[in-house]
Amino acid sequence: MTQRVTVTEESPLAEDIRALLRQSDAFANALYPPRSNHLVSAEDLVAEGVRFFVARLDGAAVGCGALRRHPPSGEIKRMFVTAQARGLGVGAAILAALEAVARQEGITLLQLETGIHNGAALQLYHRAGFAERDAFAPYGPDPLSVFMEKRMSAT
Repeated sequence: MTQRVTVTEESPLAEDIRALLRQSDAFANALYPPRSNHLVSAEDLVAEGVRFFVARLDGAAVGCGALRRHPPSGEIKRMFVTAQARGLGVGAAILAALEAVARQEGITLLQLETGIHNGAALQLYHRAGFAERDAFAPYGPDPLSVFMEKRMSAT
């Protein structure tokens, strides 16, 4: 039986999503010191200008990602896929949903910050056409961070 991944906009305040965010926090905290983690809370993800998406595999929440909009640019935040769902295309599905929403909303530049130790994320972003760049506001240079951007087409 083939597992089916769906990506939909959901509230980050739901308990299963809070549990997913806690897993994301634990993953980031195991890799980087607090000064290099730029995590936002579930409450921050319901702020105006933020759209939050959840990937579900046969109904179970296995990944998430957010788009923080500040036109004409946007920032990808809280991208995470559970260990069990890695390698199944979940991250690519979330990223595709975020890019589609960005295009619909007229975002012309997507930016993100990730860490140097997260090889799977770096591969995903490079495959999707993101290029490395210098730090952007509100971040400062950090030897443990990789800053990336992608110019968005209208289609």
